[in-house]
Amino acid sequence: MAGPVIGDDGVARCPWGAGDPVNLAYHDTEWGMPVDGEAAHLERLTLEAFQSGLSWLTILNKRPAFREVFAGFDADVVAGFDEADTERLMAEPRIVRNRRKIDAAVANARATVALREQGGLVDFLWSFRPDETPAPRDTAEMATTSAESIALSRALKKIGFAHVGPTTMYALMEAIGIVDDHLVGCHRRGSSGVWASAQ
Repeated sequence: MAGPVIGDDGVARCPWGAGDPVNLAYHDTEWGMPVDGEAAHLERLTLEAFQSGLSWLTILNKRPAFREVFAGFDADVVAGFDEADTERLMAEPRIVRNRRKIDAAVANARATVALREQGGLVDFLWSFRPDETPAPRDTAEMATTSAESIALSRALKKIGFAHVGPTTMYALMEAIGIVDDHLVGCHRRGSSGVWASAQ
């Protein structure tokens, strides 16, 4: 277990965000912050699914390519992908070439389009926000699932989403501020504005 790490700049950060500069930039500017719009939410959901079994740094380094080949995560465009597109993506060395995850990304885009009739992906995801956010003091206290992430996973699977297990959905909830899992003492804790008393 580890608590916040003081960087060379004198700033306290979550341990994972205190090393590699790509991780540090993501930690300091994006992780735990709400995003705007359907495409941004679909992007985070898709990338979290691709991350399964890999390091997040791998995904961050490949994110520009993911954005390019998945049309900026425009659900309408990705929902129209066919077998030829799958083969194209499987031959693309700049992304994670996993057929199951690629198929899931297309299925999730189609499910996102269909979900618009029920209010849309953004409202659906945020409807699983808990009443309180965790307040981990060290990495040993950080959860990997929650009752809400389990419920979200089940609800998404029921309406056609794939590769959205409880752990992946908890990572998504952390990434977009549905929960604030910056460690107590990290300079980013409470920065999302979602949890005003999360310090």
